[in-house]
Amino acid sequence: MDEIVKAALKKWPNVPACVGWLALDARGDWYMRDDRIQAAGPFPRIKGSRILHDKLREFIGRNYERADDGSWFFQNGPQRVYVELEAAPFVWRVAPHSLSVASHTGRAATVRAAWLDEAGRLFLDTDIGFGIVHTQDMHDAAHAIETGRWAAPASMPFAQMPARFAYRLSPQAGTASLAGVPT
Repeated sequence: MDEIVKAALKKWPNVPACVGWLALDARGDWYMRDDRIQAAGPFPRIKGSRILHDKLREFIGRNYERADDGSWFFQNGPQRVYVELEAAPFVWRVAPHSLSVASHTGRAATVRAAWLDEAGRLFLDTDIGFGIVHTQDMHDAAHAIETGRWAAPASMPFAQMPARFAYRLSPQAGTASLAGVPT
């Protein structure tokens, strides 16, 4: 977390959280969702405005964290901005030659296990968390599996993944236990 963010938290510890205004799609893109977009429909059916500003994307990525209840947020100064997730908290990019893995926020990760959902999407459990492989990197991910660098993926219905890997797709799902499937 940025030092300026930590300082703001100390100065203003009781700023209300923001819910519904930020989302992460399955390709690692951040979206702003104002009142009009939120009223038009749920994420990801209605995405909102894609954040294109590199410095803002980097700032969000550096201050992106997991809450105790399994929801994910961006700490924007003293305010927590909870994130709607399309598929998972991380979107993995696979480097073509080294087959190393990094999150959409730029954090390096080590693959522990791979999972396929019913739509054929590939998810990875890593030392820093759970995420979906970016669609453009499926060829390199397949190579990692075929060469034995990663274990063959197991199958799991997507609806079971949030509970199994302790994350919430939507912070608006309430405060139900992670034992239930958050949606």
